[in-house]
Amino acid sequence: MTLQMSHKSPLRLGLMAAGALAAFALPAFAQDATPAAAAPEFATAAETAFIFNTLLFLIGGFLVMWMAAGFAMLEAGLVRSKNVSMQCLKNIALYSIAGVMFWIIGYSLMYTDVNGGYFGTPMPYSWPDAGTANEGDYSVASDWFFQMVFCATTASIVSGTLAERIKLWPFLIFTVILTGVLYPITGSWQWGGGWLSEAGFSDFAGSSLVHSVGGWAALAGAILLGARKGKYSADGKVTPMPGSSMPLATLGTFILWLGWFGFNGASQLAMGTNGDASDISRIFANTNLAACGGVIAAMILTQILYKKVDVTMALNGALAGLVSITAEPLMPSPLTAIIIGAIGGIIVVFAVPMLDKLKIDDVVGAIPVHLLAGIWGTFIVPFSNPDMSYGTQILGIVSIGVFTFVASGVIWFILKSTVGIRASEEDEMMGLDMAEVGVEAYPEFTKG
Repeated sequence: MTLQMSHKSPLRLGLMAAGALAAFALPAFAQDATPAAAAPEFATAAETAFIFNTLLFLIGGFLVMWMAAGFAMLEAGLVRSKNVSMQCLKNIALYSIAGVMFWIIGYSLMYTDVNGGYFGTPMPYSWPDAGTANEGDYSVASDWFFQMVFCATTASIVSGTLAERIKLWPFLIFTVILTGVLYPITGSWQWGGGWLSEAGFSDFAGSSLVHSVGGWAALAGAILLGARKGKYSADGKVTPMPGSSMPLATLGTFILWLGWFGFNGASQLAMGTNGDASDISRIFANTNLAACGGVIAAMILTQILYKKVDVTMALNGALAGLVSITAEPLMPSPLTAIIIGAIGGIIVVFAVPMLDKLKIDDVVGAIPVHLLAGIWGTFIVPFSNPDMSYGTQILGIVSIGVFTFVASGVIWFILKSTVGIRASEEDEMMGLDMAEVGVEAYPEFTKG
């Protein structure tokens, strides 16, 4: 089994870390001196870089893991009270499934022996035994953990779109295939050193490879699943179905915003030099500015169009700004980052009613946020990074989209034709909390 050395950007090791080591080599005070003690051994510059690189993966990984809580709270707030427990259950279940599937098959399929091809070797992944020093520039297990939480994020996107009418177990079966096979295959094309990487495609932290993959899978499912009962009338009118809790949705958005610093910042994949630490700081700043731009643009536009500011549009504007900057968070200037994020927010405001006109029911707005803003963010990479090509970016967007949409559509169709994916009309009206979970989130209110 061959380990790939990098997946998103090349690791850069230097001797700047050695200077930091000197700060720790302070002389002892006279009363603390122990003449018989052996001189302490200090790590080499390479060992220090290894430690900081590994720490970056671990910190970034648990920040992205915390995004699972953000998705859970966002979805809990945007669905009706009778379906909140179901969304909480789906989110903890999909995270757990992603963790197991990415170990069984996903990581190796994505990163092992891709060599310019279309996927790696499907096999369980392993890391060195306890107490064994790792070779390379970072700990193997830290890299696996960091990549795994990205995989789980993709499945979270699908959960929100299909809320309130999809049955639990068919959704989880789809999650097994998405996290174990579909996401790792498209990820291998770029981050695993596959054919898109060879072609010059660029997606720094996953506007397409994570967010649009989740969006395409969600779109295929939404089309085959159909809209919620009563969402669209025969004459084309849209019936509003307000969410249960704007405070929860707002909390979820802030958690996701926080987690995104790990999502984008740790995708630098190295923190062992002054240059790497400086670039990570720049990524943090651009990520934050893009989200701010998305919020402000969505607020101004909804005020102009509807004479009121829609809080859900503001929340999704933040997320769209974050998705938009994810493909290239390092190179843009601060103003460019704000503009990229703002356009993401504008996309959301126009795309939500567009989906309603098409009678595609997306409960939380994940398709505009993750799919459309993901496409926008991937396409605009060459604007701030002149080494990239618009033609190659379009090639990546189209190939990832076609593969994911078609493969997901086939899987959803098989599930629909066999076990069924749609809850019964009676269960949908009752609420999936009672129908499938058996535990209501707000029993005092739903029992009226």
